[in-house]
Amino acid sequence: MKTCNIVEKRLDFPMLDQKMHAAPLVYLDNGATTFKPKCVIDAIVEFYSSSYGTVHRAIYDLAEHSNAKYYAARIAIKDFIKASSEKEIIFTSGTTDSINKLAQSFGEAYIKEGDEILVSEIEHHSNLVPWQMLAKKLGAKLKFIPVNDRGELDLLELEKLLCENTKLISIAHISNVTGICHPVKEIVRCIRKQSSAKVLIDGAQAISHMPIDVCDLDVDFYVFSGHKMYGPTGIGILYGKEELLAKMPPTFGGGDMIKEVSLKEASYNDLPYKFEAGTPNISAVIGLKAAIDYILDLSFENIQAHEKELCAYALDKLKEIKDVQIIGESTQSRSLISFTVKNIHSLDIATLLNFKGIALRSGHLCAQPALKRFGVSAMLRISFALYNSFDEVDRFIECLKKIISKLG
Repeated sequence: MKTCNIVEKRLDFPMLDQKMHAAPLVYLDNGATTFKPKCVIDAIVEFYSSSYGTVHRAIYDLAEHSNAKYYAARIAIKDFIKASSEKEIIFTSGTTDSINKLAQSFGEAYIKEGDEILVSEIEHHSNLVPWQMLAKKLGAKLKFIPVNDRGELDLLELEKLLCENTKLISIAHISNVTGICHPVKEIVRCIRKQSSAKVLIDGAQAISHMPIDVCDLDVDFYVFSGHKMYGPTGIGILYGKEELLAKMPPTFGGGDMIKEVSLKEASYNDLPYKFEAGTPNISAVIGLKAAIDYILDLSFENIQAHEKELCAYALDKLKEIKDVQIIGESTQSRSLISFTVKNIHSLDIATLLNFKGIALRSGHLCAQPALKRFGVSAMLRISFALYNSFDEVDRFIECLKKIISKLG
């Protein structure tokens, strides 16, 4: 079986060098979170063990050293997604936090009673529930962009939904259920032609698999998490166009987000600090920069080529198994496959695979409305990263066949 040299990078990931239930670990849940290369782990350990200091609060050497690393990370992230300015890069705790901050801040600045927010009918709960909460609070309306059986957005219906009251369209770049990569640039172009609505893209599933250029996409907001791109947990990014962020109020008050404070009032800091109250997760920011450096060293061209071959190979193998149904198959799918097995519950299969050392996702995938759209209550999902191999796919398929034969 053909393999890409990129799989040799498996040696960079300590988590892969272990067994689960006495079997070599096959980790196929990268859509949930990715393992960390040693360079990321080392960057965090080095910070805590020999260069720890807080940021933006002191002038002694340790603090200045931390300031320099922290600032360098913000610049690296700006360059990674090709933003216009580091002022447009807001540190959060993750994608969910980013979307909730936007719902609160953008909602207060731009949305009023009777306004409309559009999301797709297959969004992750993190890109649905905050908008439900906001719509209920403000008396706004939440409307849904339908998808076809392949999971592709119905762009004609999107055009019909757009009106003068539409204030925001929020969709995933890549669906965590179907793996489809939505044509964001085309969607934004369509929206700009007939609406002044702003566009938010949830990039949680895209950020580790493809290069992102927020200016070329012309999105107003783009959010993602570090832990899905080989970085630490507890760090996320909210990108927003500077002119929009400047008009939006902060969501939390405290240290570092202020200019001046009296007993009765406060004036707020400049971007991006206005949205970053309190002592930040400095080590995670530093770890995220190390992850970005690692990805860029490998290049997205190599990562995409490997993952595309791997996903296509796994899809072909799954299609050969009787009673396996692929969910939302599309030519635009990337890096993950969701499926069900006739008359066998996904939890039973996932449990038995776990005993064979194979880790994959099962259940509602934090997207219950999406599963309802496809007529199922639970499913299985395999999702790939740069360190996965064809041998792992073969082992997964072999074990899956045996389980189906036993339970079917």
